[in-house]
Amino acid sequence: MARRTARTAVAIVGAAAVLLLAAGCTGPAVSAEGTWGSGADGKPQLVLESGGVLSGTDGCNRLAGSWTLEGDTIEFGEVASTLMACEGVDTWLSGLDTGVLDGSVLHILDADGAEIGTLART
Repeated sequence: MARRTARTAVAIVGAAAVLLLAAGCTGPAVSAEGTWGSGADGKPQLVLESGGVLSGTDGCNRLAGSWTLEGDTIEFGEVASTLMACEGVDTWLSGLDTGVLDGSVLHILDADGAEIGTLART
């Protein structure tokens, strides 16, 4: 009887160790907070702050709004923009609707779910 109890205890401890190791292998939580894109003249940039505050530029116009993160997908809330005309600047970022995090790259999607551009974490 003592042998059976010892084997059962070893099995329980082993199972618990496997579960703890598996839980530790999930990796760190995904963080979207930070600066995405260069922000150089004519280049897009988003700054995602804690509390869901968004600011940035599409390369021409200033952007301000909100965001939330669910898994690796960012939902952009209402985003306001200035309406300046800038010759020779591709303002694709003004069409943002959602974003998908992929390591240090943020894929920006429009309302139809099509990728319209990417921004690297800086």
